[in-house]
Amino acid sequence: MGSTEDTTSTTNSDAYSSPTQPLLSTPGPTYPYPYPDQPAASEPEPTQFLQISYNYGPRPIKDLPFLLLFSLFALSTFAFGIFASVNRNPNSSAVSSFSYDSTTASCVKNTTASFNLRAPTFLPLPNSFALYSSSSSLLKCLIWTLVITLIISVPFAFSVLLLLKHYTKQIVYVSLPFFVIVPIFVNVYWFVACTVSSTCNEKFPLAYRILVLVFVFVIIGVTVWIFVVNWHRIELTVRIIGVASDALSRNLGLFGVLPALTLGLFVYFVPIVVFLVLARLNGKIVAREEDGEYYCVWKQDSWVPAYYALAVITMFWSATAMVEVQAYVISGTIAQWYFSKDGSTLKRSLRSSLRNAFGPSSGTICLSGLLICVVRFVRAAVDNAKEDAPGMVNLILRCCVNALLAAFDFVNKFTINFAAITGEAYCTSAKMTYELLRRNLLSAVFVETVSTRILAGIILVLSAIYAIVVCVILKAASHLGVDSYFVAVMAWVLLIVVLGYFVHVLDNVIDTVYVCYAIDKDKGEVYKQEVHEVYVHLPISRNNRSALVARTPLVV
Repeated sequence: MGSTEDTTSTTNSDAYSSPTQPLLSTPGPTYPYPYPDQPAASEPEPTQFLQISYNYGPRPIKDLPFLLLFSLFALSTFAFGIFASVNRNPNSSAVSSFSYDSTTASCVKNTTASFNLRAPTFLPLPNSFALYSSSSSLLKCLIWTLVITLIISVPFAFSVLLLLKHYTKQIVYVSLPFFVIVPIFVNVYWFVACTVSSTCNEKFPLAYRILVLVFVFVIIGVTVWIFVVNWHRIELTVRIIGVASDALSRNLGLFGVLPALTLGLFVYFVPIVVFLVLARLNGKIVAREEDGEYYCVWKQDSWVPAYYALAVITMFWSATAMVEVQAYVISGTIAQWYFSKDGSTLKRSLRSSLRNAFGPSSGTICLSGLLICVVRFVRAAVDNAKEDAPGMVNLILRCCVNALLAAFDFVNKFTINFAAITGEAYCTSAKMTYELLRRNLLSAVFVETVSTRILAGIILVLSAIYAIVVCVILKAASHLGVDSYFVAVMAWVLLIVVLGYFVHVLDNVIDTVYVCYAIDKDKGEVYKQEVHEVYVHLPISRNNRSALVARTPLVV
């Protein structure tokens, strides 16, 4: 492992596991059939001779201007926030105690206070006590259910990981029928429950219930059709998920670092939120005339809206940058495991990835987070514009913009994976990633779509089963009545958030292993044989099939 394949032991899989021409490395033997878009006598690009592998050595700082720009935004947010805290007006909530003074033509504080006394109003004791008892019981049951769910979710996620590692095929094929059974059960159950309940019958007529029932069944039918059409891809997806689960199980330290990073982000947000609350207290009480009468109003300082915009942009940028930090750390850690020799234990891989993420590559991460932030704002603007400008032209423009934004999200994800491996700048990583995937004829869309959907389906099934169990227990052991459905739904939401985060991490592992395999294939090396045995069956990219045909000599 880790050595160049012997050319004398050529097998049928060499067409997949070894490249026709190494990308960004020392050129091997030339071929009589160049790529259609590359002339045979063209000069090689400077980056073509760079070796693609994990960069263990010291890395230079990349994309420094964007790191400085992010630092400027963050420091400005905190600096103006501290100023807003110190400079706030304590009379902001006491406007009613000010009155207009005609002699000074300004608002002055009243020296005498007036009190309006009125008899207190009491609610009937029986009703108020019953309402308090009911709400207290519901709140207590909800808190205990969420706490138990949160405690259970951690070992539950590890159990799912171990099951996916050792019994991937069984888990996937057992879960597939539940993709249909669980929605059918929930759909029929709510319809019958609503029909039996007199209150639901009155508020939800039978015609609407039947319409919703049929609509859900149509969605279930579409889901079944999607599985039938893509059934030939399921087996390969099962093996890809198994490989990724094995890689993640060997780097369990990620489950401690990634939540800590998220917690650190929330701690970072706390003072900014406090500054936003205190910023609105900056202003003064001024006199305003209306219909010849003067009265006192609160006037906010003109710089406060600008500070709100600055703080919101900083928070969004920080959130997207933290998402990219987590993807970077996952990619760097998994890549070090991939390129390590079999039997060797690579120490401090997680620490090295964290050091690179917050050190030399911090500018690259800031740039990636900024681009994602811009994409999110543009997508939100496009979604809001559909209500203001309806029409066919607007629909076409929105479809085109959404397609471009989705393409950027797809390219950006693999760019971060590549930057974590090589330490290159953002633009260089994007270009090198595109060339790496294109010249090795790999189809990343397959890995992106099928594996993500299957994992999401498994999580939905497991969380739905858990919610049903919780609902049954609450029905039997408590007197919440209809409120037990609300508690079960909240438990389902909490569990699906935790397991969804687990799926997000596993998705990043799948993408990283895919990029590492592409690097291996490009160099003609095999670091992880078990990965090559799976990823060698990936379909060839449709965009490059013509290039493959053009390079294949005609045999007569």
